[in-house]
Amino acid sequence: MHELDHYIYPHRVLHWLVALGVLLSLASGLTLGFLGFERAVALIGETLTNALYTAHKTLGITLLLLMTLRIMTRLAFVVPDHDPPLNAFERLVSTSVHHLLYLALVVMPILGALATATGGFPVQFFYWTLPSVVGENEALSETLFLWHERVGWLLIVLITLHVIGALYHGWIKRDNVMKRMSLFD
Repeated sequence: MHELDHYIYPHRVLHWLVALGVLLSLASGLTLGFLGFERAVALIGETLTNALYTAHKTLGITLLLLMTLRIMTRLAFVVPDHDPPLNAFERLVSTSVHHLLYLALVVMPILGALATATGGFPVQFFYWTLPSVVGENEALSETLFLWHERVGWLLIVLITLHVIGALYHGWIKRDNVMKRMSLFD
């Protein structure tokens, strides 16, 4: 394969960093969502619970930064052609899932940060507390957390479709789709 068959290397690295961050973020978010603060404290203690919340918030802000870089590289560099070309249905599904993934991965951390801030909780990036851009509003916080959760479930569906599509192209069609984002080819 020549260079035009791949996304540029920084974009491929960002893809896999985002994938890892999303998996960790979803795992921590689902854990915190199912347990809630009190049950998490009862199960693992207050120190680890607070560390898990801080890690989840840090992952969210990191993902927002990484997605900003991904969007910049996606817009600035040539997107490799599919070889062989996708049929119309495959193009429609692929484009739709990718655009929705990008949108969800930008909206999700913004909703989480706004929900956290309007709930009166610190928005943390590692051990730094970021300045709040909104005031406390408990009702708004609950609504934003609800939408943060809904986008999380949407992400799970989109990621599942993305992985199924990649496996279909890699194992069944055996075309070059997966090679376009590979770090090693």
